[in-house]
Amino acid sequence: MRLSEILAQRAVKVLPKASSKKRLFCDLAEVAQDLHGLDYDAAFAALQEREALGTTGVGDGVALPHARLPDLNEVHGVFIRLESPLDFDAMDRKPVDLIFALFAPEGAGVAHLKALALVSRTLRDPGLCAKLRANDDPSLLYTVLTEAQTADAA
Repeated sequence: MRLSEILAQRAVKVLPKASSKKRLFCDLAEVAQDLHGLDYDAAFAALQEREALGTTGVGDGVALPHARLPDLNEVHGVFIRLESPLDFDAMDRKPVDLIFALFAPEGAGVAHLKALALVSRTLRDPGLCAKLRANDDPSLLYTVLTEAQTADAA
């Protein structure tokens, strides 16, 4: 699996800020609806339900919210870089500015876990995260994300 298979270039956004985690989930659900035709209410509710189980803020300014949805055929990603970090109740208590959300079919156990592992591995690279934080052009962010994996594979 490659990031370019789950992340469309138009699913990469830069936002000035999010006033709350709930507002961020609204933004993620809106992008998922606009690009992938997902039901906004279902996507928002699924993100909220998953987050209620425990934070998806994994540390170092990164969050990986994810949700499983019915009527979805494949895994889709949405990446948002916030210009102003958001308190996300992350494991390390640091605010979050890099958010990669995954939306997976309800029955996609292995595919969902592979996508989550791929995104986690990618965003664990401090150099890559520094490049993401240094750019505010969504096209460049997409390139940084998808080419990082190509460089790792070579």
